[in-house]
Amino acid sequence: MTITSPSRRRALRNGLRGASVAAAATSVGGMLLPLSAHAATRFTISDTDFMLDGQRLQIRCGEMHFARVPREYWQHRLKAIKAMGLNTVCAYLFWNYHEWREGRFDWQGQRDAAEFCKLAQREGLWVILRPGPYACAEWEMGGLPWWLLKKPGNAFLRTRDANFMQPARRYMKEVGRVLAPQQITHGGPILMVQVENEYGFFGEDLDYMREMKSMLQDAGFDVPLFQCNPTNAVVKSHIDGLFNVANFGSDPLTGFKALDQVQKGPRMCGEYYSGWFDTWGAPHRRGSANGAVADIQTMLKANGSFSLYMAHGGTSFGLWGGCDRPFRPDTSSYDYDAPISEAGWTGEKFQAYRDGIKPFLPTGATLPPPPPKNPIIAIQPFALKESCSVTAALPAQALRVPAPQPIEQYDISRGLVSYRVMLPAGPAGTLEAAKVRDLAWVSIDGKQVGTMDTRHRRFSLDLPARSKPAMLEILLYTIARVNFGVEIHDRKGLHGPVRLNGQPLENWEIRAIDFDADGVLPPLTWNTGRAQGPAFWRGGFDATQTGDTFLDMSGWGQGIVWVNGRCLGRCWSIGPTQTMYLPGPWIKPGHNEVIVLDLTGPRSARIAGLTMPILDQLRPELDLPRPPSKVKPALGGVKPAYEGEFAQGSAVQDVKFAQPMKGRQFCLESLDAYDGKQYAAVAELALLGADGKPLNQSNWTIAYVSSEEFTKEDGGALNAINGQASDFWHTAYSGKAATAPGSRHPHRLIIDLGADATVAGLRYTPRQGPDSVTGRIKHFRAYVGDQLTKEK
Repeated sequence: MTITSPSRRRALRNGLRGASVAAAATSVGGMLLPLSAHAATRFTISDTDFMLDGQRLQIRCGEMHFARVPREYWQHRLKAIKAMGLNTVCAYLFWNYHEWREGRFDWQGQRDAAEFCKLAQREGLWVILRPGPYACAEWEMGGLPWWLLKKPGNAFLRTRDANFMQPARRYMKEVGRVLAPQQITHGGPILMVQVENEYGFFGEDLDYMREMKSMLQDAGFDVPLFQCNPTNAVVKSHIDGLFNVANFGSDPLTGFKALDQVQKGPRMCGEYYSGWFDTWGAPHRRGSANGAVADIQTMLKANGSFSLYMAHGGTSFGLWGGCDRPFRPDTSSYDYDAPISEAGWTGEKFQAYRDGIKPFLPTGATLPPPPPKNPIIAIQPFALKESCSVTAALPAQALRVPAPQPIEQYDISRGLVSYRVMLPAGPAGTLEAAKVRDLAWVSIDGKQVGTMDTRHRRFSLDLPARSKPAMLEILLYTIARVNFGVEIHDRKGLHGPVRLNGQPLENWEIRAIDFDADGVLPPLTWNTGRAQGPAFWRGGFDATQTGDTFLDMSGWGQGIVWVNGRCLGRCWSIGPTQTMYLPGPWIKPGHNEVIVLDLTGPRSARIAGLTMPILDQLRPELDLPRPPSKVKPALGGVKPAYEGEFAQGSAVQDVKFAQPMKGRQFCLESLDAYDGKQYAAVAELALLGADGKPLNQSNWTIAYVSSEEFTKEDGGALNAINGQASDFWHTAYSGKAATAPGSRHPHRLIIDLGADATVAGLRYTPRQGPDSVTGRIKHFRAYVGDQLTKEK
């Protein structure tokens, strides 16, 4: 059957009648069968436009991750996307979400990707599919399954290594089995499918991308395939026969020019950033509605297409939230300051986007009203009066090993891991592990003596003297695997050897609570009264009506929340998120059980349900103890490796030294800024080796920074080495920090590289945005040395 009616073609072109797509297929026994040869040409890419049934299609797309939205609300969110003026929804697949245990695929319930596509079609939306195998998306390990890390090596993921390619090919074949029938060529809504994700940031092996493309074709995907990359990586990763789109959050015309360099075709932004994600301990991120609308209109006027990242962020329910590099865990809320909020609300930002898109709709097209807000309820404060210590919840049977290895080697996916070893009597000394991923509480004979924290590479602590043998326990909590960069090789647990005063400790007992894919609770024995130390807590509330609510967790420490056995996600009183989004369909009439794992202990073991979320309340004083910085710059007598001037503007700039320099530390010293103000900012700082390629950053830490903005926004120094050009290090400009020592030029950022390295130059990415942004460095010096800091 061929669609020839002009009115029907117009409906398809505007995405107004998704159901009419199904009418283009032949139905036999209730199943849609492939169309005739005409079907393969229904959606094509010409030299200037996307074409649908021979008519120009301007793609107005918004990203929404079905895994981050309760299935009961998929349709509600899709209606909101349509009402904003979009005609397409973009959807990631997360490999680990569908194959958490090797060889066991799950596409049921919340994971039913095919049903999500069908709902989108029903709402009159096309679909752009992004199946991976790597996704990023601030998702656990970027969507890669943890069991890949059972294989050795720190450089095989996202390469042509058989340990990665073979399981990836098997996964992609499974994706094809489930979703190839949802392509437009088979009567479904999928217009295009992405190959990998932002590979140009990660690697340079173009044959790898060719194999990824082949994988999708072999899996039965016959719609146009494309790749996305940041603007500055479009040229680097281009291969013939694969359509390119560019990702950016500002300056769309520069992004489009990058596309023009590699292909003759329509221009599209694959990810336009409507906001940004949050990490624990940093201020809530926001994005300008006015700036975004202006950029969207610029793209539409230039005959461009776009996809908003995110149109609706949702929530990283369960333990699926990822971790920014080098190690900054993401909050459970994935609100993203998107135009459709975490709970699906449509407010001023939504209206600004909708109003901005309206003038560019096809002639005669109208927008439906946004769906009404789902019911909201408040829950009166209730106490959690029962508890069970983590120690009591650990399994009785222990694994006995000479020295600890990463937990993946023991087939433990994530959770709580207890490591115990007997210490001999002896003097005070230093306990040191090779690595601790992620946080650990250390005790001797049940008394806590300190913590270890991978955020600050604090893998050692001082132990007291012992007059007799004593039991050392290290209770380790895995938060999340890094989802970006080479750091995705993020093996968890206590890494040996573990030494006391330089001598290896041997004969360990290991017990683990594996939370598995969806936060499975262990068997728990409840007692009344307040448990000491890390513990599970139980209470509940009675509901006479259901509706969305936000559980106020501000009185608790750090841990995980379950309601009626369903894992809502992680909580951490350091903020910025202080509430947990609890969707109404997950509340049942009558009694609802709430369980909280708190590793640091609640200040108040009570919870209330609020009608508004708390997304921006920092409490740094509630973080794990961190020794104060004892270092300051030691540049006296050190000759700069380079002294010069950066070019004005937002372009990425490479600087080559007269000769390579060897050292463990690097310092960028900002002497002044182009706007004449006292601020410095860096979006990204990479160091170049003798071969001209960026050095591996996986072991880098900030050794010293003169100033950071942490009140008005997240301007932390780690932003300069996290691989994300959309955020940045910015010196302090608010509160007392704005006038503290170090708040004026010169500003210094000193990086510890983790080991000696040969540095032949640097790559500087200025703060992105219009020319009016502050902090773009003018004159600077660069230093390389063994020790550019010293004790105060």
